[in-house]
Amino acid sequence: MSLLPTYIHIVKPKLKHIYLSFNDEGHLVVKSPKISLARIEKLLLQKASWINASRKKLAQKKGKALTFTQDSQLYFLGESHPLELIAYDKKRTKLLFDGDTFRLYYSQYDVNVFQKHIDTFYKNEAQAYIPTIVQQWAETMQLTPSKISFRKTKRQWGSCSSKNALSFNTMTMKLPLDVIKYIIIHELAHIQHKHHQKAFWALVEQYLPTYKQCIQELKNYTT
Repeated sequence: MSLLPTYIHIVKPKLKHIYLSFNDEGHLVVKSPKISLARIEKLLLQKASWINASRKKLAQKKGKALTFTQDSQLYFLGESHPLELIAYDKKRTKLLFDGDTFRLYYSQYDVNVFQKHIDTFYKNEAQAYIPTIVQQWAETMQLTPSKISFRKTKRQWGSCSSKNALSFNTMTMKLPLDVIKYIIIHELAHIQHKHHQKAFWALVEQYLPTYKQCIQELKNYTT
């Protein structure tokens, strides 16, 4: 019986080393130059403890991709809410939230359609909620963004362009209020400092002394 974990192997000839990571679906990814299968398997055995620990850590992340089973949970503003799938005879799929439970009504089981409705929910909430907070902190910090936009991304919670346009991940609405506030202050601070050096963090701390706790809490979530 093989003790090796399943993995996805991506060959990149320009690489000089082997890199292990996990993708958004939680699958182990091996990136390497062209090498033998034996060398990969040897590395996986050597890194077994790290792989198991990383997989366990990922499993504990909040806001993971849904499997759309009857025990699915959706995070909203840092709180976990049950997602109920309800079959009905109308053709239109719809997602309703009463503040306690999400209910997804459908006539045809289609996880892609389900995910689109959830993405739309988060986007609508982000567009309704975040601009007001940005405006409040922009006035407090006296740093004005040139534009605010929203999109679903796999990596970043937010960004600030060279022209001071702020972009926020719609999945930010999964997070607790204090963490959302941290992301907003973080990106506004980039209007003044286009780096993560000491002056940048000093500015963030000036307006959010608990920012380090927010960073730790943010690590508990996945986009």
